[in-house]
Amino acid sequence: MKSWREKLESPKPHQVKPAPMSFAGMKKGQIMLIPSALEIDDFIRRIPAGTSMDIKAMRASLASEYAAEVSCPITTGILLRIVAETVWEDHERGTPIAALTPVWRVLDETATTLKKLSYDPQFLLDQREQEGLDE
Repeated sequence: MKSWREKLESPKPHQVKPAPMSFAGMKKGQIMLIPSALEIDDFIRRIPAGTSMDIKAMRASLASEYAAEVSCPITTGILLRIVAETVWEDHERGTPIAALTPVWRVLDETATTLKKLSYDPQFLLDQREQEGLDE
């Protein structure tokens, strides 16, 4: 079974193509980004410390970076979980907090991704608190 890090580092490139159907606020035919996990990881690493962004805003920003109108919500959600699981995997291996992808800047207590994690999401919520993101 692949580690979360191996899933994160998958060489599968992003795609930009028309949305095949209308769903999750997207309209059929809109130009849609299907990002890669590494692109999501890179995007999150560029969010400044002390700054929070919800998943919807992240998807919109990612789409604009790739000249798309929308980002696929399903793929983005799956890949966001891969990033979050890799953060925990790296943390468990002793990677310092400062070197981890700060996925807590995107995942707050309302994010459905938290319910899907294989570990206690309190770790991420504690990091949000450390950065003053929930004030």
